[in-house]
Amino acid sequence: MKKTKPDPESLLPLPSSVFHILLSLSDQERHGYGIMKEVATRTDGKVRLGPGILYGKIKHLIEGGLIEKSDERPDPRMDDERRVYYRLTDFGERVAIAETKRFSQLIGMARAKRLLSRSKFKACPR
Repeated sequence: MKKTKPDPESLLPLPSSVFHILLSLSDQERHGYGIMKEVATRTDGKVRLGPGILYGKIKHLIEGGLIEKSDERPDPRMDDERRVYYRLTDFGERVAIAETKRFSQLIGMARAKRLLSRSKFKACPR
């Protein structure tokens, strides 16, 4: 009997580290170190995923069917054959989209309350 995946919204809210991993894989396949670098770069170093956290989350995401190991390899002359590449599954993409929509709704609520336009928030660094 085929196991059915849960409704993506039933997994929300995602832990921040999981969302960052899914977001990192949303535009291309990456190996673990590539995920760590992309997250750190995208967040200006504010979010750093260490190897212990990253690979524990990757294992969990594979088990949950959100990501999978990739058989695709870049040009072997440009890559280390020991690297394992990961990609988002269709289900993982649906979960990432659901979380993005949830964030968007929260931002909309904050805007409706004019929370972002209050003077004390204007001075906050990005």
